[in-house]
Amino acid sequence: DLLFKVEDKVAVVTLNRPKRRNALSLQLMLDLIDCLGEIEENRSIQAVILAAAGNVYSSGHDLSEMTGRTVGEYRRIFDVCADLMTKIQSIPQPVIAEVQGTATAAGCQLVATCDLAISAEHATFATPGVRIGLFCTTPMVALSRAVGRKRALHMLLTGEPVDAPTAAQWGLINSFVPASPLEAAPQ
Repeated sequence: DLLFKVEDKVAVVTLNRPKRRNALSLQLMLDLIDCLGEIEENRSIQAVILAAAGNVYSSGHDLSEMTGRTVGEYRRIFDVCADLMTKIQSIPQPVIAEVQGTATAAGCQLVATCDLAISAEHATFATPGVRIGLFCTTPMVALSRAVGRKRALHMLLTGEPVDAPTAAQWGLINSFVPASPLEAAPQ
């Protein structure tokens, strides 16, 4: 579910659950935390690219893990998610989101948490929980820090997707490029 390679002092970590829309399962989040911990200790690695396989960057939490659980199990999922976001920000290497497709809910939070973000020009970003009677509370923190309170609330209260040009204008991503040269974009 997670691929890892090092190219010229840059770690490339790829979410590899395309059939599950790169949903952040509990195990995937734990694996990411462990991987980032290993990167943190390897001072020869100077930067991290957080990429994803398939058409979706990340659809957020794995909804199959979000039904029929105990309060303790839900708390564990959200605590691990918070630990992952903290880990991204605490390692000494900059973490760059390479967004090739849609990033929703906790997937949008993942993008907002990274130090830098570059997306394909067709990528979209959303916090659509409100459309099914939920409020994306955890993405709200990183999102409001990246785009400001009013824009974050617009995303959180409407669930409407934001396109890459708007995401760049708002500060959610640094820039967007045509999809084919995404991997070749300056890091």
